[in-house]
Amino acid sequence: MALKQHGVLTIGRRRIADDAPAYCVAELAGNHGGDLSTALALIQVAADAGASAVKLQKRDNAQLYTQALLDQPYAHEHSFGPTYGAHRAALEFGMKEYEVCAHRAAFLGLDWFATPFDEASVAFLAALEPVAFKIHSGGVTDLALLRAVAAHGLPVLLSTGGATLAVIDQAVEALGTCPHAILHCTASYPLEAAEANLRCILSLRQRYPQTVIGFSSHSPGIAFSLIAYAFGARIIEHHVTLSRASRGTDHGFSLEPKGLATLVEDLGKVRLALGDGVKRFLPSEFGPIAKMRRRATPEGLRITGELDGLD
Repeated sequence: MALKQHGVLTIGRRRIADDAPAYCVAELAGNHGGDLSTALALIQVAADAGASAVKLQKRDNAQLYTQALLDQPYAHEHSFGPTYGAHRAALEFGMKEYEVCAHRAAFLGLDWFATPFDEASVAFLAALEPVAFKIHSGGVTDLALLRAVAAHGLPVLLSTGGATLAVIDQAVEALGTCPHAILHCTASYPLEAAEANLRCILSLRQRYPQTVIGFSSHSPGIAFSLIAYAFGARIIEHHVTLSRASRGTDHGFSLEPKGLATLVEDLGKVRLALGDGVKRFLPSEFGPIAKMRRRATPEGLRITGELDGLD
């Protein structure tokens, strides 16, 4: 039986619903390594793959972190600086870089938006007129952040890693009348199969029947996302990278260009493959059935009603 029709959400010019194509978000996160040319290459990868949108992340490090944490040594193979503060500063884009990325995304026909980690970053991003906001899993309990985002009235994608249903209810209440989608995910990186719990998508659809449900994957493969779509997730988010061997903590569970293109293509196939749940005799089955059934003839098939509508 086909899934009961669910909520509808519009982001940019795209309508997201059960009867529309999946909305596929290519998450850049810090995989650009603080380099604008790499970010632009990733945006091109997203466009070439047929993704719907690209997403960045924005932090006001001075507001978000204590000085003690910023000064903490952070020297390892994935670090971009000797301290955590230097590392975070190296990965942070300013207004110029954001304007270039936003312009390139629009030129390529992609939606663009970002995840603000604090209220200052909400204001920074709002000035750039994104089509939506994304709330990271750590922000699902940050009521001040949720209300700051909701005040702009743009669609909000709410990640729910580490959250219970009661926490999600509280976050949804904080968003008020702001249009939003709820994304199932975990706060584990990379996502392990035993913790994916994709049936939560069915539970979320039942609990929030007027809300679009999605899935934010932290897996280097696409299998979980295809299952998530079959279960009713209509927004699919994946990290994207030029190479999983690159320096940085997120590359290992990101999709490379070919993987992202395969995801978009296969999401389209899954949508077609789900069908409407009605068992019927297909025109393409006539030849094989005529060969497989004993003494099968057009007349015999007509008697059973299997040629109805095929003439």
